[in-house]
Amino acid sequence: MKGQHGGDVYDMSRKTGKRLADILDYSANINPLGPPAWLPELINAVIPSLVHYPDPHCRELVGTIAATCGIAEAEIVVGNGSSELLHTLPPVLGVGRALIPVPAYNDYAVAVTQGGLEVEKIYLKEEEDFVLNLAELESRLQGGEAVFIGQPANPTGYASAPEALRALAVRHPRTQFVIDEAFADFLDEPDRLFQRRPANIIILCSLTKFYAIPGLRLGYAVADRKIAARLRALLPTWSVNTLAQAVGEKALLDREYGVRSRQLVCEYREQLTCELRKMPGLMVYPGQANFLLVKLVAGRLTVKELARNLLDEGIAIRQCENIDGLDGRFFRLAVRGESENSRLCEKLSALLGGSKITSTPDRTMADEGEGLASRRSAKVKPAIMFQGTCSSAGKSVLTAAMCRILLQDGYSVAPFKSQNMSLNSFVTPAGGEIGRAQAVQAQACRIAPDVRMNPLLLKPSTDTGSQVIVLGKPVGNMDFNRYVRRHEDYLGVARQAYDSLSGQYDVMVLEGAGSPAEVNLLSHDIANMKTARYAQSPVLLVGNIDRGGVYASFVGTMEVLPADDRAMIAGFVVNRFRGDVSLLGDAHDFILRRTGCPVLGVVPELRELGLPEEDSVGFREGPFGGVVKCGETVEIAVIDFAHISNFTDMDPLRIEPDVQLRLIHSASDLGTPDAVILPGSKNVIADLAFLKASGLGDKLLDLYKSGKTEIIGICGGFQMLGRKIADPHGIESAGRTMAGLGMLPLATVLAPEKMLKQTVARHLLSGLEVRGYEIHHGRTGGMEAAPMMIKPDGELVGAGEADGRVWGTYLHGVFDNDVFRRWFIDRLRAGRGLPTTGSGAIYDLEPAFDRLAQAVRDSLDIDHIYRLMGLL
Repeated sequence: MKGQHGGDVYDMSRKTGKRLADILDYSANINPLGPPAWLPELINAVIPSLVHYPDPHCRELVGTIAATCGIAEAEIVVGNGSSELLHTLPPVLGVGRALIPVPAYNDYAVAVTQGGLEVEKIYLKEEEDFVLNLAELESRLQGGEAVFIGQPANPTGYASAPEALRALAVRHPRTQFVIDEAFADFLDEPDRLFQRRPANIIILCSLTKFYAIPGLRLGYAVADRKIAARLRALLPTWSVNTLAQAVGEKALLDREYGVRSRQLVCEYREQLTCELRKMPGLMVYPGQANFLLVKLVAGRLTVKELARNLLDEGIAIRQCENIDGLDGRFFRLAVRGESENSRLCEKLSALLGGSKITSTPDRTMADEGEGLASRRSAKVKPAIMFQGTCSSAGKSVLTAAMCRILLQDGYSVAPFKSQNMSLNSFVTPAGGEIGRAQAVQAQACRIAPDVRMNPLLLKPSTDTGSQVIVLGKPVGNMDFNRYVRRHEDYLGVARQAYDSLSGQYDVMVLEGAGSPAEVNLLSHDIANMKTARYAQSPVLLVGNIDRGGVYASFVGTMEVLPADDRAMIAGFVVNRFRGDVSLLGDAHDFILRRTGCPVLGVVPELRELGLPEEDSVGFREGPFGGVVKCGETVEIAVIDFAHISNFTDMDPLRIEPDVQLRLIHSASDLGTPDAVILPGSKNVIADLAFLKASGLGDKLLDLYKSGKTEIIGICGGFQMLGRKIADPHGIESAGRTMAGLGMLPLATVLAPEKMLKQTVARHLLSGLEVRGYEIHHGRTGGMEAAPMMIKPDGELVGAGEADGRVWGTYLHGVFDNDVFRRWFIDRLRAGRGLPTTGSGAIYDLEPAFDRLAQAVRDSLDIDHIYRLMGLL
């Protein structure tokens, strides 16, 4: 009796007549990075030793395993692949039956059956994504059995929490737990069970899959000394050949290969998952290893037919109908390299009836203009670029100012920022997502926002990871290292976008990101000097003097920059100065002598400018800077989430003379305001957890029950007001589901497809038309909630309680609407017994742009800058 596996390329070659080299094997889960680069040299070096028998005890390899893994040599048994160890193991376990949660690797059942053990299978639930329920498993334990668990499991890719497995083993000392860690090296943060291993856990490890050497066959087991000795005695002499032993020793010491492999596999897995989920009829399970379980839920083909058609194209997939717990609707795909995954997706999409899908960004660009230029225009447009000594130096505002100045002087002008990291985004008229700062800059130019103005947008979702938006569309979540590995591809995207956009305007105004002198980022920084050099744009370096050390930062930046980057700097701008400019003359002379570049102006601190902030630093320092308004005001509290997004939703409220805004960090800050706003969030579940853990959730519920405070949720805040938020696809979390605040009878599921659109709706309580834009993965439903905002086609974009005391909406920018905003404020005033006014501030950025442009024109040497640009 033999299990059926993937990876039999020899049989595939025989059946199809194709050469082995012409078969793209997605049926075997091998590291897409391929064998380590040193493998050929090592094998050549070992060839002279082939005249001798291998070391029967694998002494050097066992010693290396012991040293690298921190375990005793007597607990290690090396075999000709982990499969040999698996099939040799049953007789030494001393048990009469085996429990196998399925779906699982077929050879578990084959091995224990051949070993004379009774097999009992635990069928995992499809509706729970085949996730192993350890509590249910534990209820089946009687003692005197062996449990076989994949960690991560094959074919699902799910990994249990190592500590939970350890605890389970400790509670059941009479049960043997065989943990198959054949794919554990592929986990993002592998916590190997041989560290703090209970005596009744036996671990099977494979080196062939992670190091891409399945033809060599190499694995090892870690077990109690007595079991290890019995297992060792049953293995054939010279089971592991000389080449495999030598390669194993070297591989275990190659930590760089391991780190790089995990990073690339994670990146490729996310890309492949994203592409597969775009295809009609496919459901992709959220695996953690180097393979994905896929279910065909609809379509004109069966999996068998799909596999046959793909094999005709030279692509092999693993059909799962012979795996217990699955059926003919399932198949498994290995994670391979980017170009191979692109080929697979193209063929799959064609067979499933979808559009052609490719994984590289420069082939998935959804342009909103006339089409991206295939090559650079021969005429380079005049340009100027603002870079900063740090974040929040004021680059965005100065870019907007220069855009308006150029517009006033008769030029058609467009802004450009190749890469932006911000949670404050905007939806263009064509439904693409860009940084809000670039939308504001476009408004300063009096042109429509366009995804080419900000081709790459990173929206942080954790401390180390971000959602990546390419030309307005999300392509997946990546940590920093995975993004960096793609930076050349993304640089190409940015350059094509720049060429296309600049071809339509007289002048370009570019904005950098962060600092160009971050030494740890220089090699892959695509937002600053690489973009300036491509645009042939002089650079003005901006420093925020209000934070101190501005002149040292100018000098330090120049000292750190490579010579060719330093040559791009044409001058400095001192920003946010308060005081007598004449006092800065000596400093400016020093800067000119030290760097050879002049200071081209000092821009004063521009208070209450009235323009949206670029990031949450300015948001927290600006609208909520402690200004107390006099007179009869209403108080609106805004919850300060760690992952707050689109905080500019509050800007229109800030300008109202009878509204006092407060930013709330803790439960003790909340008090009893007239209204509380739960703003948008890029990680709704994490911010909801913060609400509950901080006590703010309970305080909000108290205010809700009192009926005296109006509670409003926008986008993510709207979702939190409901009863449940589920993230089954791991969009913003690890697939968690969390109970909401329960104020509204709504439930939200985060979907892979992101809603991006500008929206018009009617607010039913007031009868007023409101406009804004939607940016969300959530799909929210609930029949009991009262409709609050409805689109012309009848679709709801807001809901709440019938009296409007609690309501939420997906509409960002809802308070930009002057009449609606005044209706809302007057409603709060009436609730306080204050007279209503019927009129208030006008949220119009045009006067603000003109004031800004005049202030900057008065502060900078515009003629000098125009000469730098070739305009004079």
